[in-house]
Amino acid sequence: MHVLPIDWWQLAILVTGALAIGIIFTAALPPWPVMVSVAASLIGCFVARNAAKRERIREESNLTLSAIAWATIVIPMIGIGFSHAYWVMYSDLAWPWALAGLVCAGALAGSLLSGRIVQQFVAQFCCWFPAAILEGSNTSYLGISVAAIAMVVVGYRQSIIVEKRREKVQARERERNRAEDILRDYEETGQGWFWETDRRGNVTYLSPSVISVLDRAEDDVIGSDFVDLFELGVGNSEGERTLTFHLSSRSSFQELGVKAATSGEERWWSVNGRPAYDNFHNFVGFRGSGTDLTEKKRSEENVNRLAQFDSLTGLANRFQMQQTLEKILNAPHLHHRECSLFLLDLDRFKQVNDTLGHPAGDALLKQVSQRLLRAVGDDGRVGRVGGDEFEVIIPGRTERERLAQIAQEIIYSLSQPYSIEGQRVIIGASVGIATAPQDGTTSDMIVRNADLALYAAKDGGRGRHHFYSNDLLSAAEERSKLEEDLRDAVAHGGFELYYQPVVNAQDETIAGFEALLRWNHPQRGWMSPAKFIPIAEDIGLINAIGEWAIRTACDNMARWPENIRCAVNVSPLQFANPQLPAIVTNAIAHARIDPARLELEITESVFLSDDEGTDAMFASLKRVGVRLALDDFGTGYSSLGYLKKAPFDKIKIDQSFVRGATEPGSRNGALITSITSLAKSLGMDTTAEGVETMDELELVHNLGCSHVQGYIYSKPLPGDEVFDQLSNGLQLDAKGPRSARAPRQTMLRKVVLSHDGQFYDANIRNIASGGAMIVGLWNVPPGTEFTIALSESLIVKATTIWSEDERMGVQFAEPIDMDKVEFRKRASVLDRQAHDLAGMGG
Repeated sequence: MHVLPIDWWQLAILVTGALAIGIIFTAALPPWPVMVSVAASLIGCFVARNAAKRERIREESNLTLSAIAWATIVIPMIGIGFSHAYWVMYSDLAWPWALAGLVCAGALAGSLLSGRIVQQFVAQFCCWFPAAILEGSNTSYLGISVAAIAMVVVGYRQSIIVEKRREKVQARERERNRAEDILRDYEETGQGWFWETDRRGNVTYLSPSVISVLDRAEDDVIGSDFVDLFELGVGNSEGERTLTFHLSSRSSFQELGVKAATSGEERWWSVNGRPAYDNFHNFVGFRGSGTDLTEKKRSEENVNRLAQFDSLTGLANRFQMQQTLEKILNAPHLHHRECSLFLLDLDRFKQVNDTLGHPAGDALLKQVSQRLLRAVGDDGRVGRVGGDEFEVIIPGRTERERLAQIAQEIIYSLSQPYSIEGQRVIIGASVGIATAPQDGTTSDMIVRNADLALYAAKDGGRGRHHFYSNDLLSAAEERSKLEEDLRDAVAHGGFELYYQPVVNAQDETIAGFEALLRWNHPQRGWMSPAKFIPIAEDIGLINAIGEWAIRTACDNMARWPENIRCAVNVSPLQFANPQLPAIVTNAIAHARIDPARLELEITESVFLSDDEGTDAMFASLKRVGVRLALDDFGTGYSSLGYLKKAPFDKIKIDQSFVRGATEPGSRNGALITSITSLAKSLGMDTTAEGVETMDELELVHNLGCSHVQGYIYSKPLPGDEVFDQLSNGLQLDAKGPRSARAPRQTMLRKVVLSHDGQFYDANIRNIASGGAMIVGLWNVPPGTEFTIALSESLIVKATTIWSEDERMGVQFAEPIDMDKVEFRKRASVLDRQAHDLAGMGG
């Protein structure tokens, strides 16, 4: 605070007036000391005027200026006190007039120095001090001293009060300034804005940021109707009713969403408001605030879009397709509940992702979605339900032939070449079809059944469509139950190992055994491994089963002669397990057997990945010391490169080469000869599997096989019978028929079967003039009739006479001439055969 108030010079008016009044009442001029003191007071007052201005010009502290300012307070007040006291004591001025002048001077000084406690008391003391000095008595001195002390005490207390009051004022000022700054920043940054109206609803204040958004002049906005700032009638009827109601009823409202009346970009605001009243409780208008909802609105729209549509392809997503399907199935009228659901899965899409990368896969999915939309057209709705799976919903009743036509058009369209990043890409599609209400009355049932039909289409060779039928559900339920039973068998030790002897071809002594997994199902009895092993692989139980088999085989070997080996089959999934060497090592150590007695049989499918992990696994197993055998050689992805890289000790010749090798014109013997010659050159043993007749035994012996395995020597034996067999010696005698049934031709041939309008792919393993054995269809009831395309020119009718697992024997309606059957035709003719079967109507 400055020392001097800006109007301190006005004290000169009192000095001049007091002098004039004194001259009038005394009718004479005052003594010259009075005139000198009056002149000094007037000079001090006029100097104070200049000093007060200089104080406000200078920001920095200046001691000289402060001293001058204090002097302009002290000198005029001493002059006033001295002039009045001297005039009374040494001239004709009466004391009452002098006291009146001193009191007026003190009052004026106190008023001009308001808020400056120290200056006030200094001025009062200087005003009365000269009178006490001139009077000269002890009483005067005592009185002025007491007055000075009292003024100091009162001044100190008053200064405390003033300081507290000043602090409160400054705090309120800072708070007000801070609030103003915050609100100003709030407006300027666009986070929000403020508005005010008068009692008639006209705008009296609106934040500049909002005025700029409205693209209107401020004069046009101020004074306009508040509701004119919004487009309340355009898709915002709810906001119009709510805002109008609150304004008319003078009630508060919160976060009311309204659309701004902008000419350019669409903007949305959230508006808050409350009525305002004056001190007499009269309504004076509304005051409120607002925030920009535009980005929030866009985010909500984007979220809603993502919730309804696939972000990559723009098609309806799983949620929306589910809603569409449920809406149809829950229609009020029964005839409106009919629809068909296509479930599509792309074939070979994973290969595109793996070779070209996921961006290429995404580009492919976009093209697929466009082709799907064109293929389906106005017939239905297309959606992507995840990954490479799509759905098509066709409302209403559609004939089965039309559904098949649409499915074929979809498959044909999606199977045409694509251009992705300059590369030609070809994929396929499989389609499963379910209809409502025939195949289900709820969305879950329809989707499940379409999924079952899709799996049937994929199992049938891919690139085809398949309608749902009840047998698919039965098969799925059977598999689900079988999965549960498999888990129970693993948990409670429901498996057994049977051992089939492997015999030295030279001396017919037992060289070892192959451990074969068996499962005696509690309800179904003995089940073929070909049926439950693939399921165990699918549900992740194969590692546990394989580990149990290795440990059990090793424990049993510990009871056998030390020169007897045991072979255990290893699944490709088990082979890929990094813990396999440790499992094998632990099993061997626990049984305390020579590692070379354990032989692991591995199929060629482990080489499909052909990576460093495969080579590392072979190296780890050989370090353990076990033997490795290549199982089913020649039936899979055979390559001599495998034999060059992998450290195999034995090659097992599949039984498909052994059977029929003795028949005239068979090439199997030449293949067996080449395999045994190759094995001998590489220092490997050979085992001929599936030898069942004496002529087959003689053949494989003559062709150089080192070991023989098959029913000609023994069927697979339980573990206790193996111990008994070994106790009786290692020699085995061959027992079996001289030759196999004659007029049969062994083959592995793909054929197409038709039954009740459904088509099935299968394989013929052997055929005669009156019937054939077909592999690929599970548990077909005896008596089931089929139409079979054996070749391009031969289509026959047949009836199932027996069935076991995936194999069945059929009897032809009429015998065929084996010499006229063109079995060497290429498999590509089967497409035309399927067409012929369809024309025959089953």
